[in-house]
Amino acid sequence: MVESVHHGHVVALDAAGEVVLSVGDPEVTFFARSTLKPLQAVGMLRAGLRLDGELLALSAASHSGEPAHLDGVRRMLNAGGLGAAALLNTPDLPLDADAAFGWRSRGGGAEPLAQNCSGKHAAMLLTCLANGWDTQDYLSPAHPLQVALREAVEELTGVASVHTGVDGCGAPLFSTTPLGLARAVARIAAAAPDTEEGRVGVAMREHPWWVSGTGRDALVLTAAVPGLLAKDGAEGVFAAALPDGRAVVAKVLDGSKRPLRAIVAAALRTLGVAAPDLEAAGRTEVLGHGRAVGTVEPLIGGR
Repeated sequence: MVESVHHGHVVALDAAGEVVLSVGDPEVTFFARSTLKPLQAVGMLRAGLRLDGELLALSAASHSGEPAHLDGVRRMLNAGGLGAAALLNTPDLPLDADAAFGWRSRGGGAEPLAQNCSGKHAAMLLTCLANGWDTQDYLSPAHPLQVALREAVEELTGVASVHTGVDGCGAPLFSTTPLGLARAVARIAAAAPDTEEGRVGVAMREHPWWVSGTGRDALVLTAAVPGLLAKDGAEGVFAAALPDGRAVVAKVLDGSKRPLRAIVAAALRTLGVAAPDLEAAGRTEVLGHGRAVGTVEPLIGGR
């Protein structure tokens, strides 16, 4: 019995940048949400941000708010002589249930530090300090930081950002297309390690837990496919790319994240990815009374 159906857009590129899978409209204008963070991290490096390794990965993260994530954000802020009060992102609790319980048990409430975008915002503040830019209004679309990030997004995607919205964290959100985003993440994943794009790609591949957190879809897929760069976003968006430039972007139209692992795994198979653990990583079970009573089945990738 088919209980629910998720529609959406999917595009997959081969190593030459050619479209080998197209579902829906890969050139539709949309908000890529947090899958833009790797592109924004590239923009910040271009503007003088000095980070590498796990903290650069954290700057491109939608982290789960686990203790090490929050300690990493504090390290970033401390490097700029800043406290958590400088963060202007939306107050929230950690995404991870255990982390949220521990945070509340220690007396914490909804705070910018605990919100999943605090790594990006800490990096934004450090970029402002590197340029002598004001840190009080860095969320304004007219701020030099956001102008630089918009230019980076447009250059990496090859698509004009015709709409500017407000992301869940309060930062400006620049529109693009699934195809443009796929080109951008492919470029980041395949870039030489001494370039700004390559530095972000290396950081995300070498420190995938810092980009997401325990049990998250992006971490499961990167564990299953060696060398995969993966980033999730709100409203059912996911981007992934391999070091040879193969890339996948998916957008679920109802905003659900439930089908994403199955969709992305199926799209990767169409690109010839045959990692032994990919099948299990893409399996998404429907539970009844705590046991599997069904699965989410992708209608792409030969399934």
